[in-house]
Amino acid sequence: MATLHFTQSPSFTITNQKQHPTTTTSTSTSTNTNTKLPAPFHLKPSLSRYRSLTTIVKSYKVVIEHEGQATELDVGPDETILAKALDSGLSVPHDCKLGVCMTCPAKLVSGTVDQSEGMLSDDVVERGYALLCASYPRSDCHFRTIPEEDLLALQLATAND
Repeated sequence: MATLHFTQSPSFTITNQKQHPTTTTSTSTSTNTNTKLPAPFHLKPSLSRYRSLTTIVKSYKVVIEHEGQATELDVGPDETILAKALDSGLSVPHDCKLGVCMTCPAKLVSGTVDQSEGMLSDDVVERGYALLCASYPRSDCHFRTIPEEDLLALQLATAND
């Protein structure tokens, strides 16, 4: 289940701080004249109504079935499912982490992922297969890991079509 939290950000007003003296700088010319610069504009936060900054937290529940056990992970939309699985201590097969070697295959039981960085053919993706290292969740998902040979056979079979 995706989780979103929204808070309002403070509004800002620009004020010209004329009560501050102007800044004087010296230039190194032969006449040694002074140049006056106007006081800078300052952003003054108007925090009377809002006291918190904008924060968006979003993650998806991803279940991975591997070797007869199901593990549930909270995975952000900008991290791969493999990276989160490894960070959580789950020992799933992997090698290149680039979506090329086909070592981390899985069957997508439910949900949607972005795996545009992987090298699976469109036919294999449409059949519900994924590479965990190139899969970014776009909804809550459920995966079942499969043997590498199963995916390779599918990938080669669709390449001949």
